[in-house]
Amino acid sequence: MNGNVDTPAEQRLGAVLEPVIGQVYFSPECHAGYAALGFSPSERTAGEVALPDGPAYFTSRGSLLGQVRGEVVAAAFGVFNPAAVVPSVEYGWTLTDADTICAARDAGALAQLERILGDDPPGRDRIEALLRRATDGLPIGGRPLAAGVSALAAPDHPLGVVWRCGDLLREFRGDSHTAAWIDAGLDAVEIGLLTELSWGLPLRSYTRTRAWTDDDFERAEERLRSLGLITEDGAFTSDGRDRRDAIEQATDAQMRPVVRALGADLDELIGLLAPWGQEIRRASGYLAAGPHDLAAGKR
Repeated sequence: MNGNVDTPAEQRLGAVLEPVIGQVYFSPECHAGYAALGFSPSERTAGEVALPDGPAYFTSRGSLLGQVRGEVVAAAFGVFNPAAVVPSVEYGWTLTDADTICAARDAGALAQLERILGDDPPGRDRIEALLRRATDGLPIGGRPLAAGVSALAAPDHPLGVVWRCGDLLREFRGDSHTAAWIDAGLDAVEIGLLTELSWGLPLRSYTRTRAWTDDDFERAEERLRSLGLITEDGAFTSDGRDRRDAIEQATDAQMRPVVRALGADLDELIGLLAPWGQEIRRASGYLAAGPHDLAAGKR
């Protein structure tokens, strides 16, 4: 999707990048590669989209940080319950190492892209050039996952640069968003609940996929009520909506170097990437409605 033209440019770029890069987490080729290392295969689906094994997800994405403890992965991911992340990563390191599973991650992501799009989809050279420009000199200080991606060379594949630069931008926005909600004085459960309300979802629905417990939710909801951000019946207050909107605006502000680097070519990049994402969704390589889609639906 291109997104509404009234949507901030930073969010429109994130939306078209998401299915092209986020498909790594739903790639059957990735899941098979992880299973070959000893992880459980994908056994669940969302519609026709294959969902990842939990330990394989945490370990593969965590490998961007290197061979680190589960606590480091949990802190970098931010929104997941460490009680789920830490043992998953520690188990993962008994099966493989960071370099090996990171290579499997790259191979699986590229294999799905090539299977769905071919190795030279329309606009590839131009997209590659624009993504190189967007990521050249990106300020990665304080952004651990983006820093991890930036340390990796692009794979030797026709889509290798697009994959690596796109993953860098995706993690850069994610790191920036984490910094924004931390700066707003919220914790992971609280930002999850406010995000659900901003997307029009019931409380404790999407956030439950982050492995939080009912006790965690109770404590978070009580604090949000005490801060005047949600009502007794779990709806946004005006202050709550303003606080959540401000966090998204702060995230967008941290993406300004990317927008400045692309300049007048930003809309061209969005227009070139959008059909790729649509094709990936049609092939069940990515969710029918991911986070960016849920957010866009409430604008």
